[in-house]
Amino acid sequence: MRLPFVDHRSDPGTLARVLGISEEAVRLHHDCEVIDLHVDSFIWTRVFGYDLRRRHGPGLFGGDFLSQADFPRILEAGVTGAIWSITTQPLRTASSRARAFSTNLERLRAIFASVPEQFEVVRDLSGYRAARAAGRHAAMIGVQGGNAVDATPETVELLGRDVIRVTLVHLSSSRVGATSSPLRRGADTGLTPLGREMVESLDARRILVDLAHVSRRGFFDAVEVHDRSLPLIVTHTGVAGVHPHWRNLDDEQLRAIADAGGTVGIMFQSNFLDGRHRGTLSRSVVDHVAHVVDVVGEDHVSIGSDFDGAIVPPDDLRSCLELPRLVQHMLDRGFGEDRIRKILGGNFLRVLGHLRG
Repeated sequence: MRLPFVDHRSDPGTLARVLGISEEAVRLHHDCEVIDLHVDSFIWTRVFGYDLRRRHGPGLFGGDFLSQADFPRILEAGVTGAIWSITTQPLRTASSRARAFSTNLERLRAIFASVPEQFEVVRDLSGYRAARAAGRHAAMIGVQGGNAVDATPETVELLGRDVIRVTLVHLSSSRVGATSSPLRRGADTGLTPLGREMVESLDARRILVDLAHVSRRGFFDAVEVHDRSLPLIVTHTGVAGVHPHWRNLDDEQLRAIADAGGTVGIMFQSNFLDGRHRGTLSRSVVDHVAHVVDVVGEDHVSIGSDFDGAIVPPDDLRSCLELPRLVQHMLDRGFGEDRIRKILGGNFLRVLGHLRG
């Protein structure tokens, strides 16, 4: 099975006119490694059978909440790699969560395996490079919610080698620790002893510890117990230095990720970016990128869209097809080509190589 898509590398001028940007931006985008640290489209496959292999339009809500990415559009957008997330349903029992995770992991693997000419599951940097040399999208698998594997200390072994990242908690607190969400009941209790043990277990398995969604106290609990020889990551977030929000990282947290040799993925949820649900533009994503660069340098910031994670993206960034607009905004701010390459993919590849060569 080979999926049809438009390859804009053969005609960058047309795409530049459609997006209202320069041909230089389009060419640079398609010449870069472009890696999205958090794509949540698989959740809709589970909920109502959203076919990742079919090209979708903007959907019922015009690009809000879902229908922002699929395999044909990912290929057309020149996204060379992404972490495709398996999100945990917190209302199940611990044993049921573990069974559901195993089922969903096999299901997601099977979807990628059904398009082997264009997609390949990779687990390390050498695998990424091999997939790209073969002209394939390098698909990586992540888990959102460490409570997927919290039934027993041994359940974490279900992650295997294909999972490269675990987001410790999601929108609700769990046996792992406290969420940053206002849905949290009570005080910020940080990570539980089980959560601290999970960080150590993930480190031992060379699985990235993702500190998106965790409470501030839990964030620094993880930093404390984490193996300092390994990078930490935040795959999808905003930064409080641009817009204060319960979901966004402050500068002390940015420095902790940089000190660990990690990277911070900037997400596309409008109200995290500037507080608005309408009227937000793609340049606001680059506002957050630029703040991270100003605070900790250009080696510690990436893109983590959260496409299809029930987000309301900027008005001119409704799907992955508009990603070259970010390159234009970075060029307009005077970012050099090397910096842009790092932000789009190079920084994450460095982290991946450090963790798993």
